[in-house]
Amino acid sequence: MDISDYPQVIQLWQGTDAMLLREADSLANIDKYLSHNSGLSFVAETSQEIIGAILVGTDGRRGYVQHLAVKESMRGEGIGASLIDSAVAALSAIGIEKTHLFVVNENIGAQRLYEKLGWFPRDEVRMYSFNKSSNSEI
Repeated sequence: MDISDYPQVIQLWQGTDAMLLREADSLANIDKYLSHNSGLSFVAETSQEIIGAILVGTDGRRGYVQHLAVKESMRGEGIGASLIDSAVAALSAIGIEKTHLFVVNENIGAQRLYEKLGWFPRDEVRMYSFNKSSNSEI
């Protein structure tokens, strides 16, 4: 994925149920993210359009899947699994062997996909966030 893919990718993300998007997903912020995590995010495309996208980064120790989406009419064809495989392989190539992801609690379909692919829920931890900004949508 590169920043030129952004218009189609953001449209895909916006059309995906249970995808939590914030100001952090703006063009400028995704551009910074992709630059900082070069070669870790991918798109799946036909000759006409992007049909899947995965946004992936690392803190140098662990990998993080931020957003995975596949066009609804194309789900069940292995595109999501292929995008996950590409991301995990890219992370492994730079020495990152463990990857985390976040799934909205109500997104049972995504949870089933990840579990089918060998991912497992972590019940011993709870995610906390801190927002220094007055903008709650960041």
